[in-house]
Amino acid sequence: MTTPPGLDLPRLAAYLDAKAPGLVNAPLRAEIVAGGRSNLTYVLNEVFVLRRPPLGHVLATAHDMAREYRVISALGATAVPVPEALLLCTDDSVLGAPFYLMARVPGVVLRDRSQTDPLSEDDRRRIAFAMMDTLAQLHLVDYAEVGLAEFGRPEGFLERQVRRWTGQLDKSRSRDLPAADTLRERLAASVPASPRTGIVHGDYRLDNLIVDPHTLRVAAVLDWEMATVGDPLTDLGLLLAYWNVLNRLKTGVNPIADGLGADTGFPSGDELLRRYAQSAPLSDDLHWYVALACYKLAIVLEGIHFRYIQGKTVGAGFDQIGELVPPLLEHGIAAINGES
Repeated sequence: MTTPPGLDLPRLAAYLDAKAPGLVNAPLRAEIVAGGRSNLTYVLNEVFVLRRPPLGHVLATAHDMAREYRVISALGATAVPVPEALLLCTDDSVLGAPFYLMARVPGVVLRDRSQTDPLSEDDRRRIAFAMMDTLAQLHLVDYAEVGLAEFGRPEGFLERQVRRWTGQLDKSRSRDLPAADTLRERLAASVPASPRTGIVHGDYRLDNLIVDPHTLRVAAVLDWEMATVGDPLTDLGLLLAYWNVLNRLKTGVNPIADGLGADTGFPSGDELLRRYAQSAPLSDDLHWYVALACYKLAIVLEGIHFRYIQGKTVGAGFDQIGELVPPLLEHGIAAINGES
């Protein structure tokens, strides 16, 4: 088997033998998990999963392995389903970057219409509502009680989000994006007061979940690289941006999440919010949060586009990601104007 880019299996095997003797009892085999556009994910020997930052251009704090490992370790004893955290390596000499190992969780990740079209309408509703129930469970966790009191800085969280993503764009800017500047100015001028504080996943969407195909419940929440403690409504704004905006863009082939939204038989965004509100508090006005989400998504995709034009991405589907950025920014401007 060919070793996927970003792994050195002999060096990794030697490290695991030294740090976790007996954990792996067979020669290492690895395959990269398709669908990831940021951190790289590999399945090892069919029972372990390894996460490491992307190759090439990496934004500071955006691919923090220790952060991911800490939050899934903290959530392991809660009602929020997460993989079992096994080992964290911060020594760059092993793979050229920090990484962590976790147990593989059985189930499916729903990424495109080839998987969702065969589902019945009832199954789609059950899956979508399980997604919202799990998000509500996350937002209701007492973050201090699980050891995450110092995991974030809730005061001024939303203002820092605008500044942070503006800084990320500056580090990945390869072309003129005037709508990004317009949206940044509108966001900065109208920051709302956060109604509450909780654990924020930072990239919560259906294709970041493992679904049990038998029960249609969420078996695990994945991709915690952007997790923090702050305003949980940012997770809802982002989910709506995926559900109502990104999944409807008709820019060639959408390589992010094809067919995972109301247009393909799933519940509407409003239905998702009503389901969430059955368990956790919900704001009456999420326009600003959706606008922030469009800004954030556009900048994340622009960073991936930046790596793509440098030839530093792994896998297929990256060539059209840059085309999604301008319409996302325009949708963000519409949202903050209360037009969507």
